[in-house]
Amino acid sequence: MDFNFTDEDLKFRDDLRTFVAQELPPTWEGLGRWPENWDWDKTLDFRRKLADKGWLTMHWPEEYGGLGVSPVRTAIYNEELAYLRAPGRDIFGVRMFAPTLMVHGSEEQKEQFLPPVAKGEVQWCQGYSEPESGSDLASLSTRAVLDGDEYVINGSKIWTTLAHRADWIMCLTRTDLDAPKHRGISFILVDMKSPGIEVRPIKDMTTGSEFNQVIFDNVRVPAKNVVGEVNRGWYVAVTLLDFERSGIDYSAIGRRLLDDMKEYAEKTPATKGDKLIDLHWVKDLLAQRYMECEVARLMAYNVAYMQEHGLIPTKEASISKVFGSEALQKVTNSCLEILGPYGTLKKDDPKAPLLGRIQENWMISFSHKIAAGTSEVQRNIIAGRGLELPRG
Repeated sequence: MDFNFTDEDLKFRDDLRTFVAQELPPTWEGLGRWPENWDWDKTLDFRRKLADKGWLTMHWPEEYGGLGVSPVRTAIYNEELAYLRAPGRDIFGVRMFAPTLMVHGSEEQKEQFLPPVAKGEVQWCQGYSEPESGSDLASLSTRAVLDGDEYVINGSKIWTTLAHRADWIMCLTRTDLDAPKHRGISFILVDMKSPGIEVRPIKDMTTGSEFNQVIFDNVRVPAKNVVGEVNRGWYVAVTLLDFERSGIDYSAIGRRLLDDMKEYAEKTPATKGDKLIDLHWVKDLLAQRYMECEVARLMAYNVAYMQEHGLIPTKEASISKVFGSEALQKVTNSCLEILGPYGTLKKDDPKAPLLGRIQENWMISFSHKIAAGTSEVQRNIIAGRGLELPRG
């Protein structure tokens, strides 16, 4: 691939950086993707501003209101916003749900659901995992029983990111109890305001609560909200997972943490009057992590380059996801090692270096290796579809 950006790509990157600098307050620190110290309405307002610029859905085909830009341009967009820790990106609606609906949805569904996503007016969440169904997703047990022209849903979903903020959930349900587990599954769109839905927040290790459990108790949903064919929702679900697995975020977050760590090490005394950055082992750690982040970054751009040329990067996307998520965890490990005991302090401790961001990202890094398919699942994909190795 050509690793050089076009002049148009470079101008877009500069315009995006300028826009973010102008729109965010000077004191912005960007703690997390959905910062608790910033009002959610302001996050949505920032998203709508991205939509007004045409950037939120610029990768969509023009027939659906997008700009039809290249996947490489989209990767630049995702990389810059992740590096700048900017709010407003719509991972679930823009990047995952909408492209899946373009492939499998009816014209009526596209007319109803795509415009609000494109305008930044609606928040989606993903109802896949269950308390007893994670990596073996097809073993899900949430049921949807047809009653007239409606489905009645009972069951629960877990680790549902942003369910407490969401307007709609894309939900996998079992609609044929007698079919083999990869069949008999349907992909249904559910209004989160429907009677019978309960959202239970889950506190994670960082004390954040972006995860939730969603309980469905006789929730009635119009049958027309099934995307694709009834009992063939597994194919819709897999399509969405292909859109979900993107590695550019990992390298961008990692590079920003390393840049912060390098700046801190240049200012912080070590022993004998030296700065932390003067210690050989510190320089070695930072250099190694910078190289790995750059490799992860190029892997992600290679996936975008393949998509731009009509290729299907199945194994390449899995390689990018595994390497990127594990590289980011190595970054947080190395930064904690450099910071020493103070690196374990939480962000609300006045002595916490770098606002406690290293400790927070270290804890979050474990979820990166699980979400969108565990590293073990990704390695199975690489082995089977990439290396054509036999199943064990």
